[in-house]
Amino acid sequence: MTHLTTCVDAETVARRAASAIARQLESTRAERGVAHLALSGGSTPTRTFELLAVEPVDWSGVEVWFADERCVAPEDAESNYRLASETLLVPAAIGSARVHRMEGELGPEEAARRYALALAEDVALRDGELPVLDLIVLGIGPDGHVASLFPGAATLNAPQQELCLGVHDSPKPPPERVTLSLAVLRAARRCLLLATGAGKADAVSAMLGQPSHHVPASLLRRERLTVIADDAALPGPIDG
Repeated sequence: MTHLTTCVDAETVARRAASAIARQLESTRAERGVAHLALSGGSTPTRTFELLAVEPVDWSGVEVWFADERCVAPEDAESNYRLASETLLVPAAIGSARVHRMEGELGPEEAARRYALALAEDVALRDGELPVLDLIVLGIGPDGHVASLFPGAATLNAPQQELCLGVHDSPKPPPERVTLSLAVLRAARRCLLLATGAGKADAVSAMLGQPSHHVPASLLRRERLTVIADDAALPGPIDG
């Protein structure tokens, strides 16, 4: 069952999300000694990252990963790493040794191959020998995509053992990307999905409906999914 929290506006979503991430990281770190957090790019998480940077988190026990990346250099304006670096990694003084960047500049296949190896080596395996990230922060596109898994894409049918995938035909520029596989998203202990603005209302409604390859977000494990959305992004009156 998806846990849905509603907020009056985007700023409140960001504040609730930052607090939720901080609590989850501290709880996981206390329980297992290390917490594996994966970040996404896009406009919705930006404010959350800014607020998370000033939360009282002991980042020395957190390993930072990425859910997807554009095939650009890390200093490029389109880079998810650059966004995370400017809003969270640098302000929170998270050491580079604990940040696992997708090397998108190497191209989809090579970047995916290297990231899959890093995941397999550094993240504990469970759930059918898949690496289990503790928390993945996701946005949702107006078309229902998450990470760089787009509606109807062949990547949604990737074999279970594929951890990271190259994308050549993203409907959003740039077309070449790298993404965690659906299997890895589903194996995570918790996914936190953020949605703000009326442009996301149809996607949120479809996500909460029947699972469909036409709405990748609907394929996430619902018992491990928390959604924080503002009123504008909701399809109707839902109590949070």
